[in-house]
Amino acid sequence: MYVHPKLVAFNEALEALFHEVDDILEDLWEGAFPLHPNRPGRGATANPEMDGLFNIGPDFTVGLGSEKGRGYVVTLKVATLDKVPPEQFEFLMDQSVRLIRDRLPKYFPGRDLQVVRDGRSFKIIGDFSLGTK
Repeated sequence: MYVHPKLVAFNEALEALFHEVDDILEDLWEGAFPLHPNRPGRGATANPEMDGLFNIGPDFTVGLGSEKGRGYVVTLKVATLDKVPPEQFEFLMDQSVRLIRDRLPKYFPGRDLQVVRDGRSFKIIGDFSLGTK
């Protein structure tokens, strides 16, 4: 299957952004919750989505029924058996969104991308074009 090289580059930049945010969250919240017994410790795998306390990533949606349309929904999971209080989770999401907002220009210079609230979720919206060349 052919995948446009600019789409590959966009996805790689998006993945790198979320890996950086995951790394920062792991530093800030180390020891805040006990790690799920079936979850490898931080750095135990080649992919930070598969180890440590957090799994944060983007999930693309075409935005049907959404106020903001298409974009990447920011998903955050805390790998613990403990109950994470809703206000604590909301704080984690807000912190994650601030980190993403601050780093979008670094990973996507010249693109108009922003993180907005869309209902109960946060979403990256804006210029997802692949250009003309």
